[in-house]
Amino acid sequence: MLQVWALPGIGEISPGDDLVSVIADAAASTRPEEQLRDGDILIVTSKIVSKAEGRIILADDREDAITAETVRLVASRTSPTGHVTRIVESRLGIVAAAAGVDASNTPAGTVLLLPEDPDASARALAGGLRHRLGVAVGVIVSDTLGRAWREGQTDSAIGAAGVHVFEDLRGGTDAEGRPLIVTMPCVADELASAGDLVKGKAARLPVAVVRGRDDLVGPLDLPGARSIVRPAERDMFSLGSDEAWAAGFAAGAASRGQDDADAFSSGP
Repeated sequence: MLQVWALPGIGEISPGDDLVSVIADAAASTRPEEQLRDGDILIVTSKIVSKAEGRIILADDREDAITAETVRLVASRTSPTGHVTRIVESRLGIVAAAAGVDASNTPAGTVLLLPEDPDASARALAGGLRHRLGVAVGVIVSDTLGRAWREGQTDSAIGAAGVHVFEDLRGGTDAEGRPLIVTMPCVADELASAGDLVKGKAARLPVAVVRGRDDLVGPLDLPGARSIVRPAERDMFSLGSDEAWAAGFAAGAASRGQDDADAFSSGP
C-alpha cells in the first residue's frame, strides 16, 4: 500500500542550516508509525535546499540571474502588459520558465536560484540521513515545472539519490500479453507529484515521505535526476513554435540567397 504524508516540524530554513539534522529531528518527533524506516523516500522541495545552500539573490538581479543560468533560449513571449517570459534550458539541462529562478516562498526582496547540483544535494541528504538514522532512505529533490501542451504545473524531480528514477518495463508484457517496447515510467517525477499533493504550496511543509515503494530504493550511486533530461539529439521539440518558424524562414532565405549567388557566379 502506498502512503504519502507531509513531515511536520520544519521551520524557516536559512543559509548554512544543516538540512540532514533539520529533517532527522523533524522525523524523530513524529508519531511512532511515521518514523523513517528502510525503503522510505523523502520528497524535498528544492526551495529549502537552495536556502540552505545560500542560493539567494536580490530580486532586482532576477533577470540577470536568469541570463546567467541560461545556456539556450527555447522560447520568449511578451504579455500585453509588457512582461517577458523566457522559457530556457538551464545549465542543469532543465527546460523551464525563467531557468527556475523563483520569487515564491522567499524573503521579501529576494529570489532563489535552483541548487547548484541537485543530484549532489540529494546524495548529501540521503547519505547523511542513512548515517544518522541507520535506515536506507532515498531522496528526491523536487521543483514545480510547467508542461508543453498542458495547462497548469506539476512537481518534478530535479535531483535524486538512492532511488531508481525510472521503472524500466521494457521487455515485459502488458495485461494482454503484448510486449512492452518503450514503457519506462519516470517514477521519480510521479513520486515528486505525489509528494506535492500533501506538501501544498503555502502550508510550509517542504518535505514529504513516501512509503510503499521500497523496491525503488537502492545505492546512493544510482543515476540521478540528470539522467531524466532527454539528450539534445533526441529532443524533437527544442524550440518554441514561433522560434522554430523564424529559424526555418531564416534558413530558407539564406539558402535562396546562396543559390542566387551560385547562379550569378557561374554566369550564363
